[in-house]
Amino acid sequence: MANNKNNTGVDGAGSILSTVSGPSNAAPPGSLGNNNPQGDVLLEKQAGGMALSDKVDYNVNKPGEYGDAARDPQPGQTAKPDSDIVTASTAVENIASPKTGSGQPPIGVNNTNGPLDRVRADSSEQALTTNQGVPVADNQNSLKAGLRGPTLMEDFILREKITHFDHERIPERVVHARGSAAHGYFESYQDLSALTRASLLSAPGKKTPVFVRFSTVAGERGSTDTARDVRGFAVKFYTEEGNWDLVGNNIPVFFIQDAMKFPDLVHAVKPEPHNGMPQAASAHDTFWDFTSLMPESMHMLMWAMSDRAIPRSYRTMQGFGVHTFRLVNAAGDSVFVKFHWTPLQGTHSLVWDEAVKISGADPDFHRRDLWEAIEAGEFPEYELAIQVFTEAQAESFPFDVLDATKIVPEELVPLQPIGKMVLNRNPDNFFAETEQVAFCTAHIVPGIDFTNDPLLQGRIHSYLDTQISRLGGPNFHEIPINAPIAQVHNNQRDGMHRQTINRGRVAYEPNSLGGGCPFQAGRMAGFTSFPQPIAEDKVRGKPELFADHYSQARLFWQSQTPVEKNHIVGGFRFELTRVQVPAIRERMLSMLVNVDATLAAAVADGLGMDVPPPQPLATTRPLPEYPPSPALSLLARPGQTGIHARRVAILVANGSDVEGARTIYASLLADGAVPRIVGSKLGKVTGCHGGTLDVEITLEAGPAVIYDAMVVPAGEQAAQALSMDANALEFVRLQYRHCKPIMVVDAGAQLLAKADIPANLPDGSPDPGIIGAEPADVTAALAAFKTVLAGHRVWQRETDPPMV
Repeated sequence: MANNKNNTGVDGAGSILSTVSGPSNAAPPGSLGNNNPQGDVLLEKQAGGMALSDKVDYNVNKPGEYGDAARDPQPGQTAKPDSDIVTASTAVENIASPKTGSGQPPIGVNNTNGPLDRVRADSSEQALTTNQGVPVADNQNSLKAGLRGPTLMEDFILREKITHFDHERIPERVVHARGSAAHGYFESYQDLSALTRASLLSAPGKKTPVFVRFSTVAGERGSTDTARDVRGFAVKFYTEEGNWDLVGNNIPVFFIQDAMKFPDLVHAVKPEPHNGMPQAASAHDTFWDFTSLMPESMHMLMWAMSDRAIPRSYRTMQGFGVHTFRLVNAAGDSVFVKFHWTPLQGTHSLVWDEAVKISGADPDFHRRDLWEAIEAGEFPEYELAIQVFTEAQAESFPFDVLDATKIVPEELVPLQPIGKMVLNRNPDNFFAETEQVAFCTAHIVPGIDFTNDPLLQGRIHSYLDTQISRLGGPNFHEIPINAPIAQVHNNQRDGMHRQTINRGRVAYEPNSLGGGCPFQAGRMAGFTSFPQPIAEDKVRGKPELFADHYSQARLFWQSQTPVEKNHIVGGFRFELTRVQVPAIRERMLSMLVNVDATLAAAVADGLGMDVPPPQPLATTRPLPEYPPSPALSLLARPGQTGIHARRVAILVANGSDVEGARTIYASLLADGAVPRIVGSKLGKVTGCHGGTLDVEITLEAGPAVIYDAMVVPAGEQAAQALSMDANALEFVRLQYRHCKPIMVVDAGAQLLAKADIPANLPDGSPDPGIIGAEPADVTAALAAFKTVLAGHRVWQRETDPPMV
């Protein structure tokens, strides 16, 4: 090789210099030479490129691609250029301009990765321009031929503005279209390097930026927040080793076991294609037709018919990774892992009647709640916990951990808290961030790996494929919200909407002209997949343990409180009542018989049907029996933040005790609640002892369902006025019906009497959620009221059907 170098060298015939500028000791007049410093740069670049290539005699990494050596990939072969200009795209990159930059090349840096400040824009004290930066003199009128003449096609300002407007919408997500999001951080509790080499879990106190998107699943982008549905819980970790997307739901299991059935599931739950109904709802024939023929869905249906599917807010719902993943440490050792998010504000849900009414009163209820909480500094917090177990342990379980319709009960593998996530900043722009963010289960980092879960395997492809369609091509990762904070260096080029301007002539690996860069990182620094041996024939099927469709559905049912069981019965009753085909209802009942006879009988009674025989099982193996798991109840996690962010209505009218109302308001506010002065109309109310109070929202605009509790201050005249207002009476009745805490002071109790609110529970005992007080006892009454409010609801009050 050494003898042939001069064939392409600086001084040899046929060199690059000779083809550009003739003999190397001569320069074309007016282009290169002593009077043109840039010519010297070109000579340096060309000569340096040849010298750099000469440093690579052959691909020393090639033998390591074969046999056992391939199990330990090594860092790629590199060579350092003699100067930075050698690897430049052009010899004139050092010429500065306001557009191209300083002329100082970003060596080893990708400037498209960095904080979002680089793309934020503000127009304070700036004139209006076109997208090309041309100042706009008149933004009120199109260009016409005369004041009453036709608009001219040459009006490029109008055409740009209208054309952009016409294309402002991108295709919405097929599922999870309706979403809300926030920025924040994840803080690790400890060093987990014994389990995983993931950098975000490498030290206690280590903080990693996150962007989290919550969503419904079935509804379109404009649908309501409070539909009965699964909720997406997707977290993008911007780690120093790349982005990790933990793309899960608020329910730990799913409807299906294999990705092959995902299109069928979504087609079944979406509006029926012949009439486009119903929107954001599963209560229709095609969904229940599908699930009644897919008994593997039974466990998920139990969760979906429970209060889990109608959360009180995104701040009070759990999140789950759903699938079993792997953690891999630096030594290459692996364990199985499942991820759990638990809100520090507790797990709380709506009741169905409340969810339906909120859909009409405020379809943005969850979106507004998340936004307002963050703006007010009531930052949502979630603890991340993991369940860790070995493959040997997994083999001893009575279920298959690769089956996404199964959980690992906490009594079998306890949760291990490993960190906390805090959401502390709302997006600056909903479209640019919340709508354009792209999550993908394929986005993992070193130390985290997949398992052979067949649903997960399909998701790895599906998410990426969907983003290419939604976001206009393969460069969606360059949209600022999707860009990692880790540097991106690879040989991918071109494609629609490419933002990166790559420096240099090399776009392949291995290479010598770029000094071998970018080079493979090798096993110790780069991502390597955990080896999973395959020793079977190709087959379309599922493991035998996947055929158990009912034992964990039964576990879920048996782990619920009586109140929650009643709500599950109500959920099935409502959904199946909307089903028009009797055979589908009967088929679903036959599946419920396999879960629990009491459940099946209660749902059948609500449908006016007889209980059918049980649906045949898909296995002859005995189904495992699980002890109840209290952790599966929503009521098991009341939270740690008391009454923070709880919304409390204070009902007032002319004649209210204004000072008393102010005292109650201030006390609730001081403890983190969100009180609101609610009246029949806006304006001021006059107090019974003088003074005035501003009404913040009306009974019409702020109905009972959007509040967690209510207070009626003292005041005889006000109580009488409110008792004559049907909206106020309805407000009180719904607060009572939905089991919310109620506090009345002195004459405020008259409003409860007029609304026929009983002082005792259905069993005759005093209602702990109705707190009466005299003006002198308000402080003590407020303390009792706050205690009940922290518990969220007074479930002892609930009856089916409701008594009030």
